[in-house]
Amino acid sequence: MEAKIFPDNISEFDIDPSDTKKCLISGLFREEVDMGGQKRSFYTYLTPGLHYNQSCLIIAPPDDMPVLEFVEKGFWQAFAEREQVFLHFLEPDGAWNLDGRDGDYMNRVYIQVQSRAYYVTMQDNIYGFGFGRGAAVAQQAAMKMTSEWSGLATFGDLGKEALLNAALSHKSESMGAAELAVSGSKAPLPVWMVWKENRGDNEAVCSYWKKQNDAWGEPYSGGGADEIYFPSDVRRKSEVNEEKIAQVRVTNGYTGELREALFNKVWAYVGKARRHRCFGTKALRNYKDPKAYGATLHTMEIGGLTRRWYEYVPKSVAETGQKAPLVLNMHGRGGSAESFMDLSGMSCVAEERGFIVLFPEAGVHQQHPKGIRNVLVWSGVYKGEKIDDTAFLLAMIEDVKSRYSIDETRIYASGQSSGGMMTSRLAVEAPRVFAAVSPWSGVVSPGPGVPLPETMDSQVPYLFLFGENDWLCVDKEKGTMEYRAAENVGRFLEKLMELYGLDRVPKRYRCGEITYYIYLNSEKVPMLTVGTIKDMSHANYPRESWIAYDEFFAKFSKEADGTLLYMGEKVQPI
Repeated sequence: MEAKIFPDNISEFDIDPSDTKKCLISGLFREEVDMGGQKRSFYTYLTPGLHYNQSCLIIAPPDDMPVLEFVEKGFWQAFAEREQVFLHFLEPDGAWNLDGRDGDYMNRVYIQVQSRAYYVTMQDNIYGFGFGRGAAVAQQAAMKMTSEWSGLATFGDLGKEALLNAALSHKSESMGAAELAVSGSKAPLPVWMVWKENRGDNEAVCSYWKKQNDAWGEPYSGGGADEIYFPSDVRRKSEVNEEKIAQVRVTNGYTGELREALFNKVWAYVGKARRHRCFGTKALRNYKDPKAYGATLHTMEIGGLTRRWYEYVPKSVAETGQKAPLVLNMHGRGGSAESFMDLSGMSCVAEERGFIVLFPEAGVHQQHPKGIRNVLVWSGVYKGEKIDDTAFLLAMIEDVKSRYSIDETRIYASGQSSGGMMTSRLAVEAPRVFAAVSPWSGVVSPGPGVPLPETMDSQVPYLFLFGENDWLCVDKEKGTMEYRAAENVGRFLEKLMELYGLDRVPKRYRCGEITYYIYLNSEKVPMLTVGTIKDMSHANYPRESWIAYDEFFAKFSKEADGTLLYMGEKVQPI
């Protein structure tokens, strides 16, 4: 295979208006990372037709054959096409260096593949693989930055070098104005190790992961694994945010020959897990595939683009035909309808609370002057033309109303980051449609020149949740109000207080990881609630979905004339 170089100006490549999140180019490409002034190469394979946000495998190949030979002679191209995944191959500098430097190189590649320069990936579904001596490199990388990886698989016997980072963690680092924040705390991790036998240094590595995953007791076997250690069935916490799913799997008798059948079994297990952003460390959960969970994909043509959304209708709602509330739940920058159904957990809330939830997909935007044109962002611009996402979302609501009985007094919107900004935009541009909104980790587009609403012809209450370390919402040095709101955020919240006639001194309380600030109107109605989340950066997590619906949305409704009701009582307009 011939490795190409990514084009200097990828903005020259047109998007497919009928399939907006498809990679603009395909093939094998050479990329670089900077390791303290030294450039190290790695290779990225994009199978034709690959969509953004699919799983990424970062692979440390054996060092006894050229990396391009390993790629070409293996089953990798067919695997990538079948599984629709990104493949990233590290390149050893001669032999693998097992003093920790190449483990750090692998972690740096993890960071680099999320740059969104030529394609778009997410940090939720990146997996480490190692083969031959590369197995120790992958073990070192995963042990040092465990909370970032979603799974690990190694093929080959391990020496004591594999445990080099058993007691170390990658220093937390901010990546600036981007959604990626890298930490490195110890955490459970689904692992599968293939080797000759579980003895000696191999056994020591196995014991490390058993301790990390709280996976003890007698092993089971099956599915290609000779030993499967399940996590303890003791659950001390609710599993709304993090599920106790990290097994330790071992296959013995490995001769060094990589068989596709075994690899497929390993991937089928390891690839199920996701590492989602959360407060504290990143949370581990199994992937919620929309189709498997009963969500249906819908499309419409609007503004020259094919727009998509997933629709989750609980069986109880579909069977009874009774009027049901409707919630719009919108992904962040670079996300997708599929990823946010998984990330937010709002479909679980819908199932238990009996409402319909829609996961719409944003239009496109070009973030960088020479960058790709199709990063999915709400209220973006394509070829100089603004994309009217409000028109799309209102048309989507009408489409759903034509097929289901919707309680039009109880239509709500929520979303994260760019989706939070879109949530707020809906409240401003369509205030009679939405009874309440809950933006997460984003409420208004950055920049002091962003226009603020002058009037609201119907009041829309806000629940705004964000992390205390959120780079988009917080300015710890110059921020305003009790929670050090960034300038644009503070200006918007103050404008809401003015429009709604709210008491500028909030009521305040703390529940778990969230400190709430409640701004009341003259009737003591909480028209604005701000919640700051301890030890969290730019993120959201499933419990936010439960909080938004149970503790906020369910209390508000809106009559056809725009009159707001709080727990059934009319709220007097300003």
